Amino acid sequence: MSSQPSAESRDEQLARNVSELLGELRVAQAAVQFLFGFLLTITFTDHFREANGFEKGMHLTAVLLAATSTALLAAPPVWHRMLFREGRREEILQLGNKSVLGGLVCLALAVTTTVALIAKVIFGSLTMALIGPAIGLLFGVLWFVVPHHIRRRHAGEPPVPTADGE
Repeated sequence: MSSQPSAESRDEQLARNVSELLGELRVAQAAVQFLFGFLLTITFTDHFREANGFEKGMHLTAVLLAATSTALLAAPPVWHRMLFREGRREEILQLGNKSVLGGLVCLALAVTTTVALIAKVIFGSLTMALIGPAIGLLFGVLWFVVPHHIRRRHAGEPPVPTADGE
């Protein structure tokens, strides 16, 4: 008897990948739900009623981005639930990956817009103009530039095997 683990079939790999995608979504969905709830409650405050048109426009932009992020991040689990018995895992993964990336972009923009709005209301336009882009840059670098840099640095190398077989 061999001590080597058996090779994972394509179907098993797809099932594992879908499971991992759904697990990763739990983190992002929690973040967007918290932000969305915060944004919705703001509209019922006296301070919001006194906000100017620009601030209300920023708030609506953040709400729309959070709602779009919610839809994009929730789509892959819905697709999985509706299609899991039809052997569509590969399509769910391909489209799900694009949906999740779009949802993460919208989440980053929603958080950036919310932080910029808070900076504007508390400290004014100059602080908003400094902090908003800084937060956007932070998301862009950590979420997109760093992985791209890692990928480019290791281009042409075989993937590093992990304990779970990826």
